[in-house]
Amino acid sequence: MIIGEIRRYLRDYNTIRVSRSVRDLAYKVIAVREKLSNEKQTEVTNEEIAKVLEVDKKDVDMALDAIADPVSIFDPVYHDGGDAVYLMDQISDEKNTDENWTESIALSEAMKRLGEREKRILKLRFFEGKTQMEVAEEVGISQAQVSRLEKSAIDNMRRNI
Repeated sequence: MIIGEIRRYLRDYNTIRVSRSVRDLAYKVIAVREKLSNEKQTEVTNEEIAKVLEVDKKDVDMALDAIADPVSIFDPVYHDGGDAVYLMDQISDEKNTDENWTESIALSEAMKRLGEREKRILKLRFFEGKTQMEVAEEVGISQAQVSRLEKSAIDNMRRNI
């Protein structure tokens, strides 16, 4: 009864909620890993554990990841007596920088100031990658008109940005 209460407490008050089936699989994986390691006297792979438990390797990986303690991005990963290097310092996102954010917002605001026809032409040209001829056919105007409208829309957007 005491063990059951301890398990219930750990299950209900853990930082991240993990389903009972995943948690049970993780504990089975750990038990099998320990047993096989003792028998073979070598490190056991997740593929070997998956074969013994008759489950997919992805399920074994997921179960082990699910019970791992979460790591803070403010945890130091290296410290040699000087300034510590934190996990946050090692993570970078080239795609979602502050500069890209502001450019995206400015572009979106500038697009709102265009007419419906100009918006459609720019979306077809730059977001769907169509040629001026393809846009002309779809919109029902000449290629020369598409070129003029596109140039005019881009100029308007530059002024608004």
